[in-house]
Amino acid sequence: MRLHAEICNPLQITLVLALVLGVPLAHAADLGAQLLGYRSEVQYLLAQHLRLVGWVALFSVGIGVPLGIWLSRPSMQAWCEPVMQVLNIGTTVPTLAKLAIAMLFFGLGTGSAVIGLTIATLMPIVRNTCVGLQSVAPHLLDAARGIGMQGRQILWQVELPNALNVIVAGIRTALTYATGTAALAFLIGGGGLGELIFTGIDTNEPAMMLAGAISTCLLAVLVDLLLYQVQYWLIPRGVNPYRPLRS
Repeated sequence: MRLHAEICNPLQITLVLALVLGVPLAHAADLGAQLLGYRSEVQYLLAQHLRLVGWVALFSVGIGVPLGIWLSRPSMQAWCEPVMQVLNIGTTVPTLAKLAIAMLFFGLGTGSAVIGLTIATLMPIVRNTCVGLQSVAPHLLDAARGIGMQGRQILWQVELPNALNVIVAGIRTALTYATGTAALAFLIGGGGLGELIFTGIDTNEPAMMLAGAISTCLLAVLVDLLLYQVQYWLIPRGVNPYRPLRS
């Protein structure tokens, strides 16, 4: 009983915990101070990263959504799956390989990075746009034709509003993926937060690598959250599963 009391002495327990946790906490504090030392580099490279992702978003949405609409038309159903399989090649090929191929044709720089990342992100946007439009309930289309609406009116006033949630989900997936993988653009001269990651690996500086990796991860999460807010507020009630109709 006396031995048990000695082992359970609160002072001894406190000393043991301080010994066990003190060293990791000291290392964590030191690492945190080192990460804060890269604030200016992160801010500068973050602007490059956002610019790169912005161009990728512009081209991938600007190409993917119209292409998905075109493939969803009844006259294009025979071509839909072959085109999807071609786009699927851009998804299955590793991102670094796509960037290297773009570099071979267009040289080093941001332009090659934008082309490679755009190819990598087209598939989810095109497929979700096409599938979303083809999944609109037939009775809605019949009702629209019954009141005299033309093809273009049906597309803009019936099909797109009902497929908008699926389309935005594809855009959200593609742009979140592009934000994370844009770190690889540094390898072909595209800039961005990948400079900290790969330079930190080359120079064996974990703090530099973590500064770039953590910033890239947080940026991807923020992009996903921002697009979720767009998806929540842009899509009207009745066709938005995140905003059910009030009872």
